[in-house]
Amino acid sequence: MQRWRGLEDIPQDWGRSVVTIGSYDGVHRGHQLIIGRAVERARELGLPTVVVTFDPHPSEVVRPGSHPPLLAPHHRRAELMAELGVDAVLVLPFTTEFSKLSPADFVVKVLVDKLHARVVVEGPNFRFGHKAAGTVGFLTEQGGTYDFEVEIVDLYVSGTAGGGEPFSSTLTRRLVAEGDVAGAAEILGRPHRVEGIVVRGAQRGRELGFPTANVETLPHTAIPADGVYAGWLHANGEAMPAAISVGTNPQFDGTERTVEAYAIDREGLDLYGLHVGVDFLAFVRGMSTFDSLDELVAAIADDVKRAREIIEASEA
Repeated sequence: MQRWRGLEDIPQDWGRSVVTIGSYDGVHRGHQLIIGRAVERARELGLPTVVVTFDPHPSEVVRPGSHPPLLAPHHRRAELMAELGVDAVLVLPFTTEFSKLSPADFVVKVLVDKLHARVVVEGPNFRFGHKAAGTVGFLTEQGGTYDFEVEIVDLYVSGTAGGGEPFSSTLTRRLVAEGDVAGAAEILGRPHRVEGIVVRGAQRGRELGFPTANVETLPHTAIPADGVYAGWLHANGEAMPAAISVGTNPQFDGTERTVEAYAIDREGLDLYGLHVGVDFLAFVRGMSTFDSLDELVAAIADDVKRAREIIEASEA
């Protein structure tokens, strides 16, 4: 899959294509419906599929300081899009100047002059251009002028986790923040993942017999609520069952929130300096303090046992 940053990266001889545009944070099941339909139309027409997205999130430029927690960094989104059959991802740097492009100018400069769109596939609530003034209705009108078709994909509604709300990144972020990682996974179609570099912490887990990978998460990452979770630790191309702790280590009067993953039944792992992923499968318990280290160790052992059972049940 090709990855471009900025309009200037698009090959000069790029021909017609099927395009979809959006932040696509998380590439959740609603996004998958839109992208999947774009890929389907592209294959029918014998054309490549291009996803256009933005960096940073537009809200950070329009309303500085309002950057939402991210469900997936751009490289992870690109991986997920490639799995759906996308041929190219165009990341447009979202600057103040870019934010002032009128909807009409956006259509000409991006869709017509550079990507030579044959079909544009979007959700019903898609907005674009300065002050989000562009609608799917306007986009359809522009398609008549510039010879491209616009197809609208209705988003399915989620199940019980979302209370009947449409699939959305906003809803997913809320569920993650509440610790409802199972509900978030229902919308994402997979467990929520947090990524980062393994750094040296206080090494208390090692001292207690449960060495953890202390993950220095990427900026703006959507991190689940404090507590203990079952999930997986992805490192060196391997997915290892894990018990995961999120919080400030209140037992030791900590102040900094950390994400620490203990790889169950694995010994001698040296992950320092590696970029890893941590998938959150299910909530195990809230964060607590204990009267003694012995009680803490017993609680951790029980957490590991419960995490192992949850993971094994999910694989059955």
